[in-house]
Amino acid sequence: MTASVRLIDFQADAPAPTHDRPRPDRLVAGNPDRTTWTHYSARHGDFDCGIWACEPGAWRIAFPAGKEEFFHVISGRIRIRDDAGTANEFGPGDACVIPAGFTGLFEVLEPVRKYFVVIDREAARPA
Repeated sequence: MTASVRLIDFQADAPAPTHDRPRPDRLVAGNPDRTTWTHYSARHGDFDCGIWACEPGAWRIAFPAGKEEFFHVISGRIRIRDDAGTANEFGPGDACVIPAGFTGLFEVLEPVRKYFVVIDREAARPA
């Protein structure tokens, strides 16, 4: 007999939040508190999803090979600028994928809340 697998209902589940701040070597403006509610994490750490919230601030981001993020903004506003200087802003209802290898600046313009899905293919590889 197979064990029952249950759906992950973001509205019904209330995971404990974790808090962090940008690494000092990447911090550009402010020192925002970032709160993550991970609703689902695969056992190998290669697929995570949940809700992320952050105060205004800015920091450099660098996605390694194999790591990608899809997000959908619930509330607030962010701007992501690539190293070539191209900037995109996202607000409520907007969605984006940050591809593997992306480097740039992540700016929280207004307190933001977003759904996120992170895939990390490197984490899935056997050691």
